[in-house]
Amino acid sequence: MSKSVIIRRPDDWHLHLRDGEMLKSIIRFTSQHFSRAIVMPNLFPPIVNSQDAIFYRNLILSAIPEGHIFQPLMTLYLTEGTDPDDVEKAAANRVIHAVKFYPVGASTNSQFGIFDLERVRPILERMSEIGLPLCVHGEVTDPEIDIFDREAVFIDRVLDPLRTRMPELKVIMEHITTSDAVDYVSQASSLLAATITPHHLIINRNHILVGGIHPHYYCLPVAKRQKHRQALRIAATSGSSHFFLGTDSAPHVTSMKENACGCAGCFTSINTMSLLAHVFEEEESLENLEPFSSLNGPKFYALEANTETLILKKQSEPVLWPKQIQTREGNVTVFDPGFDVYWQVEG
Repeated sequence: MSKSVIIRRPDDWHLHLRDGEMLKSIIRFTSQHFSRAIVMPNLFPPIVNSQDAIFYRNLILSAIPEGHIFQPLMTLYLTEGTDPDDVEKAAANRVIHAVKFYPVGASTNSQFGIFDLERVRPILERMSEIGLPLCVHGEVTDPEIDIFDREAVFIDRVLDPLRTRMPELKVIMEHITTSDAVDYVSQASSLLAATITPHHLIINRNHILVGGIHPHYYCLPVAKRQKHRQALRIAATSGSSHFFLGTDSAPHVTSMKENACGCAGCFTSINTMSLLAHVFEEEESLENLEPFSSLNGPKFYALEANTETLILKKQSEPVLWPKQIQTREGNVTVFDPGFDVYWQVEG
């Protein structure tokens, strides 16, 4: 049973840290395993300019436990009021590493987002000029489009036309969920990449709906059919530089998940690396865990890979995590894969 894997310390290229007491309670689960993370700006109010980003970064740094070495990589929330000059200055000073596009109504606190990307074209053109990546929540939100088709329609209606108009713009299609996205990204230039979450490698839509509604598997984009989950597993474990880890770990208090209008999001920071080792072993691709978790993301963002290492050891007894994390705002339920996992993070 004894088996171990040593990889460069991973990064998380899509993370929700919240603020206030929630931030203080959950950040340690990222900083104990990850060196860096692209931090989402969809707070209330959102992070819309460089001063907001500096303030939020300092808030995060003050919450990191002693002895943990972790660097938050900040992003700005794209709005029609975003100032191209502020974006360029923030990028030049390494205050921000990306700008995030939320279609209105796509996710938590997305009401501040964009209806039409043409209305922010000057900002996108400036980003293209300076090489600053655009992170996109890749779904349309038109009410007539079935929720399970939103990602595929987004590619056709929004993403492909955008990349045709601005071929030099670096784009990350975040938390992809379909074979359509896998195929589109795989065939693109090196200026397009995609993040994949651990939970989308493990669950399909049956996990949410069969035998009752299971709110702790509800996320956005919503999990799709089994064929799409399998396409994601093939992409993630392939070693292709187009794909890398973005957990989209999104803490909500349990009472807001188990609710008549429950929040979308899975909290996975605590067990991501163990879950990934399990999946990559199942796919007989443990040698590609390091590219997915530790190498492809830095390469896309033009950063050096971490020099520190992380050890994953397979043990004879299942790894145990708490079912809930206690915070002063309420308990947060930890993502449960529904099966035993034997890969323990050791360092």
